Amino acid sequence: MFYNLAIILYDIAVHLVAPFSRKPRKMMKGHWVVYELLRQQLEKDARYIWFHAASLGEFEQGRPLIEKIRAKYPDYRILLTFFSPSGYEVRKNYRGADIVCYLPFDKPRNVRKFLDLVNPCMAFFIKYEFWKNYLDELHKRRIPVYSVSSIFRRGQIFFKWYGGTYRNVLRNFDHIFVQNERSKRYLAKIGINRVTVVGDTRFDRVLQIREEAKDLPLVELFKNNTMTFVAGSSWQPDEDLFIEYFNQHPEVKLIIAPHVIDENHLVEIIRKLKRPYVRYTRADEKNVRKADCLIIDCFGLLSSIYRYGEIAYIGGGFGVGIHNTLEAAVYGIPVIFGPKYQKFQEAVQLLEAKGGFGVGIHNTLEAAVYGIPVIFGPKYQKFQEAVQLLEAKGGFSVKSYEELKALLDRMLEDESFLRETGTNAGTYVTGNAGATDKVLGMINF
Repeated sequence: MFYNLAIILYDIAVHLVAPFSRKPRKMMKGHWVVYELLRQQLEKDARYIWFHAASLGEFEQGRPLIEKIRAKYPDYRILLTFFSPSGYEVRKNYRGADIVCYLPFDKPRNVRKFLDLVNPCMAFFIKYEFWKNYLDELHKRRIPVYSVSSIFRRGQIFFKWYGGTYRNVLRNFDHIFVQNERSKRYLAKIGINRVTVVGDTRFDRVLQIREEAKDLPLVELFKNNTMTFVAGSSWQPDEDLFIEYFNQHPEVKLIIAPHVIDENHLVEIIRKLKRPYVRYTRADEKNVRKADCLIIDCFGLLSSIYRYGEIAYIGGGFGVGIHNTLEAAVYGIPVIFGPKYQKFQEAVQLLEAKGGFGVGIHNTLEAAVYGIPVIFGPKYQKFQEAVQLLEAKGGFSVKSYEELKALLDRMLEDESFLRETGTNAGTYVTGNAGATDKVLGMINF
């Protein structure tokens, strides 16, 4: 079968590139110890609820559900698995789960071994995770399995004339909780009706993040009651636009949290700046007051930093190329398997970029939750929240410096416009919260 052959080839590819690439190497090390880790940490006679997330973004979507179940049903234990090193390495010490580990590759032998050890009482797969052998075996064992925060598009393989095998994979789910009515209609056309529209659990998560936001005294000193523009997860094409505007507008301060914080990229940013700057890791109470630009050269602060801005810019909307093809292969790009199989992997959004393999815009909701307008580049159409933010008049897309300049000039000159658009953004987030409770209300524990 093509699927199983693809998994075998994928496993081989990861082993081949592991000696030369950090992420595949970490993945392999995690896979070598996963069964022993489970044997050591699983509690005898405990009932485990299994959550699987491809990477960090999907984990954040599932996190509100994990934490509500843990609070409401403390007798259950939580097992959390990741496919990607970028998820596991960041959250391997997550206290909301009793066990965190990699998910062994979706080969029949691995699947049986994993499920024999864990024997979960139910399973939740977040968003795009459709591992055929795991889902087949869960179904055979009559273990309830749910897909949460799923979203479906007409171009996916499930809806193609040749997609019968993959449609059967979806039938293994006891229930599919989708983000929108369009997804439900697509599924109904192929005879899948155990579907409920609940929305996206990410809205619940960003509201949690807002409540947990850190106080950052150095950022507060930097801002000093000045109009501040926060650029999050930016790439070079984004930076070319907003840095030019910043250089010409001394009344505005700028915080840049680039997506890539390696030294070469930071040097590129600094070369473009014509006003005083300071890097966050080198800032103190004295030099941060003198700076007009604060460069965030570390991870973990961006979601808290948005609270200090009046306007946010979210990077990624101009598309960027993949940097290391070997590392990208680990995430399942068609270099290894071809597009039919890859529709089932974390890389679905890369495939739908129609050959550019550019990442899309990053998390607009983390900024919008603070009630500030959100700006992003022109490649936003595949991201439902960006489309809806535009419709709610809380988000704006720009494709050139001229468009960004016109928009920012209006925001700086028209206080009521700035306030209204920010309110629209915040209302959009709060108005779409509640998916977590809707899911929990339909599951029998």
